[in-house]
Amino acid sequence: MNRRNFIKSSSVASVSAASLTAAACASPKKADSSTDTTVFTDDFDLNEVTIGELQKKMQSGAATAASLTQQYLDRIDAVDKKGPGLNAVIEINPDALTMAKAMDEERKAGKVRGPMHGIPILIKDNIDTGDQMMTTAGALALEGHKAANDAFVAKKLREAGAVILGKTNLSEWANFRSTRSSSGWSSRGGQTRNPYVLDRSPCGSSSGSGAAAAANLCAVAVGTETDGSVIAPSSFCGLVGIKPTVGLVSRSGIIPISKTQDTAGPMARTVTDAAILLGAMTGVDPTDAATIESTGKSATDYTPFLKTGGLSGKRIGVEKSFMEGQEGVVSLYKQAIDVLKKQGATVIEVELLKSIRTVGGAEFTVLQYEFKDGVNNYLSTANEGVKTLADVIAFNKKNEAKAMPFFKQETLESSEAKGGLSSKEYTDAVAKTRGSRQLIDKLMADNKLDAICGTSIGFAGCIDLVNGDYDTGFYFCPPAAMAGYPHITVPMGNVHGLPVGFSFIAGAWQEGPLLAMAYDYEQASKKRTKPTFITSLIPG
Repeated sequence: MNRRNFIKSSSVASVSAASLTAAACASPKKADSSTDTTVFTDDFDLNEVTIGELQKKMQSGAATAASLTQQYLDRIDAVDKKGPGLNAVIEINPDALTMAKAMDEERKAGKVRGPMHGIPILIKDNIDTGDQMMTTAGALALEGHKAANDAFVAKKLREAGAVILGKTNLSEWANFRSTRSSSGWSSRGGQTRNPYVLDRSPCGSSSGSGAAAAANLCAVAVGTETDGSVIAPSSFCGLVGIKPTVGLVSRSGIIPISKTQDTAGPMARTVTDAAILLGAMTGVDPTDAATIESTGKSATDYTPFLKTGGLSGKRIGVEKSFMEGQEGVVSLYKQAIDVLKKQGATVIEVELLKSIRTVGGAEFTVLQYEFKDGVNNYLSTANEGVKTLADVIAFNKKNEAKAMPFFKQETLESSEAKGGLSSKEYTDAVAKTRGSRQLIDKLMADNKLDAICGTSIGFAGCIDLVNGDYDTGFYFCPPAAMAGYPHITVPMGNVHGLPVGFSFIAGAWQEGPLLAMAYDYEQASKKRTKPTFITSLIPG
């Protein structure tokens, strides 16, 4: 979650920090030699393998769900726990191989549930699983907490035949603990690293899901977003990420921040895989009223939208403010716009972010109120000792050396100080942030647009546990986040080896048309590159 940078700067197009040199970090590991900054030779058999290719392996008998699961578990051990030491996976599922073998038995019996049958995945550690794994949001205060039941989305994934390998690390409390936190750090899981350059941030809060999917620790991964937490780590880690319309995917059983903005979303190496995973996650959940609105507007299969020509004849608004800033990112952005044109789209410059700044200041107020209310409701039925946000705050103070060694919990405390959801301050702030819908709708209607595009976020900044994250500019997440509208990021290229994403947003329930455009862009540009686990950009 990166909205605090948006709030602090009051300028989503800020490039002040982007002027920092790309080699500003200190190396977390000693390189092999003064001329070799790569610490890991990567010859994994399943590198960049797609869901479709894994299915072909299982169909032909060249592999089983169990053998694939074991390969990914070995990969996690070699890359995440040893080797580069990404620290993306917070917990391995002890039932993973049992799940995989059950899917193999079904396949032998002639039953294949669908494209996710037997596919090994990772999910974020704020999503309940009614099994032996914990659900903690990365917080020591929740260590030991095992949910009684699956979150609705976890249940859907099991029903689709997915094999849950384990859970991924995240920015603690989905990056809603401190104003100077380090993305990808949690008191339970430690610091996750970016697989492209290890001393760079993987971004938050779905940092573990992003790093894991990018590094081929799984076929695909699930993250969650309130403002930027699927899109930003996907961009930083060279992935396709989808933040769906709020209500397309159930939030029940997911440790919350905001009932108006939260959603789970797919993180994958291709648009096709992200679309397949999204279809497995959708569904109306009686315990999440927001999903009722998706009736007749969702799909269980988004792959029919994935055809070349998805951009032909489309009118695309491109965010004008991103034409300036860090020269490498701007160059990639202009190249991406050229691809849109070559694929037959009409491009119109727009200034969405300039108008969104007028409503952005209210977002933090909304999130504080909803976080307190949502976390108190979640914890009230949890099986651990902490039952309220106040209990969490007290636990952290009592265990400060372990729970808060680098930054504190001022965001937890400011949220606890808020009143109930009937407060006028809250209702006024919600009305203001919802104004983002009108701004997007009007801009699209006035210009007859099919989508609005922009640079997802700048390149990855340095990991800094003392000062926390800094803004690298070009942040495009708040408009769709506050509106509850869909947002897709696709790899746009690399700056100094650091990935940058290209974003597509539109109105509610437009996942299908957006996927068509994103797929056409992806196929025409082919900018996804495999990470090489460089230790640092500082010359040896």
